[in-house]
Amino acid sequence: MTITKNVKQNELQSEQLCRLIINSIQETKGNEIVQLDLREIPEAPANFFIICNGQSTTQVKAIANNLLKTLKDDHGVFPNHLEGQATSQWILIDFFDVVVHIFYPDAREFYDIENLWGDAEKASFSN
Repeated sequence: MTITKNVKQNELQSEQLCRLIINSIQETKGNEIVQLDLREIPEAPANFFIICNGQSTTQVKAIANNLLKTLKDDHGVFPNHLEGQATSQWILIDFFDVVVHIFYPDAREFYDIENLWGDAEKASFSN
């Protein structure tokens, strides 16, 4: 029973982290924000993916920087892994249970993560 309780607490924490991430993306005017709930997919690498894009590489970098600063300064949350800042075509920020994908529009279209994980429950958010 303790294991089930811990799993539910981790999922709740993941959901709270998703809300914080989405709010941060909205603050920096990220576009086409999507949350994929991967918890029902056994082979999924995380509980959630959050996907968005910026209109320029400068905006992609700004979205990532604001997200990292907000989570660190306001909540003491640090990513497990970060990559892609050099080119800012696709910045991936891994928070273990939640993975954030911030794309330049052409890269988002090319990789098409939403369709790759088409079995996931999808929620869209306004920017």
